[in-house]
Amino acid sequence: MDPDVRESVALRAGNRCEYCRIPQTLLPFHVFHIEHIIARQHAGSDDLSNLCLACQRCNAYKGPNLSSVDPRTDLVVGLFHPRRQIWHEHFTFQSVNIVGLTPTGRATVSLLKMNDDRRRTLRAELIALGDLRTDEVK
Repeated sequence: MDPDVRESVALRAGNRCEYCRIPQTLLPFHVFHIEHIIARQHAGSDDLSNLCLACQRCNAYKGPNLSSVDPRTDLVVGLFHPRRQIWHEHFTFQSVNIVGLTPTGRATVSLLKMNDDRRRTLRAELIALGDLRTDEVK
C-alpha cells in the first residue's frame, strides 16, 4: 500500500480501527490494515472512499463479506460501511462490550466477533489505563 494512502486513511480514522475503535498507537507490534470496505473481488476500488483502517482481527473476520445475518431478526443485512455510515448510529459501548443498535450494527458485531474474550479484556485494560474513552466515539 502506498505510504501516503496509508497515512491518509490512518489520519482520517484517528488511528483507530474503524470497526472496533481500538487505537492503533497502543498496539505497536500490530500494524493495522488498510481494508477495502467493498473487496476488490466485488469490484471495490482502491479509492480512498472505499478504504478504512482496520485492526488485524476485524479485517480477518470481515474478509470480503458485504453482509451478514442480524442475530435478532435472522435477516441478511449489509455490514457497517465506515465511509457511508456513522459509528455511533449503529454501535454503542456498554462497559467493555460493543453493542449493535441496528440490524447493521448487530450483524457487524456478530460477524467481526467484536466481543470475544480477548477483545473485551483488551478494552478493559485500555479503559483502565485511560487509553480508550467509550464516551468519545465519533
